[in-house]
Amino acid sequence: MTFVSALAPVAVTGLLLTIALITVVYRPEFMTAQRLPSVRPQLRVYPALIFRALLATAIMILLFFLGQPLAKAAIVVGGLLLLTRRLRSERIYAEIDWPLLFAGLFIIVAGAQHALLTPEVRAAAGRIHLDRRPVLSAVTAVLSNLVSNVPAVLVLKPFVEALPNPDSAWLTLAMASTLAGNFTVLGSIANLIVVHSAAGRGVKIGFWEYFFVGAPLTVLTILVGAFWLSF
Repeated sequence: MTFVSALAPVAVTGLLLTIALITVVYRPEFMTAQRLPSVRPQLRVYPALIFRALLATAIMILLFFLGQPLAKAAIVVGGLLLLTRRLRSERIYAEIDWPLLFAGLFIIVAGAQHALLTPEVRAAAGRIHLDRRPVLSAVTAVLSNLVSNVPAVLVLKPFVEALPNPDSAWLTLAMASTLAGNFTVLGSIANLIVVHSAAGRGVKIGFWEYFFVGAPLTVLTILVGAFWLSF
């Protein structure tokens, strides 16, 4: 509840800014009476599985708000969803992009955490006043776009823990690292997944095409987030 009350307004504002900015940049594509052709995919609908998935999602969110460990709640509920005879688990696993997930997230995270936390980096971090919200937001944003936002959080973790007001610093780190992921395609593993999936469907999203929208959006949303958390 602490996290939601602090950052839900930032998330909603960021979403509205995203919609507005994309609509303005791609105005000819959105402000037109012409309807895009749609092709209905051939789907097999399993009403029982849909109900189970919605129920499981609601239970998982409830467990989050009841204070249960996030990872534990997610993995237990996800594991229970796989217990079905209607759909083979292998079909679910086949939809996961394993190379991108493991190579792009876990390996890079572990490598960045060990390679970047050098004594020189620790000493430099101690001199730039990370206890100041604008400084912590800016450092998080820059680092997130160098090594992706998850490794950035792990790199900054020991410094945040030592700050005078760690609760406020953690919220700032969560806000800035998430929003900084919008700056470039490399800022977040989620961006890479979307771009990779789009390419598989014949839609190419280039680095500069993404940056043209992502950069101003990131700056605006982080400013909003830092302003909101200052109260």
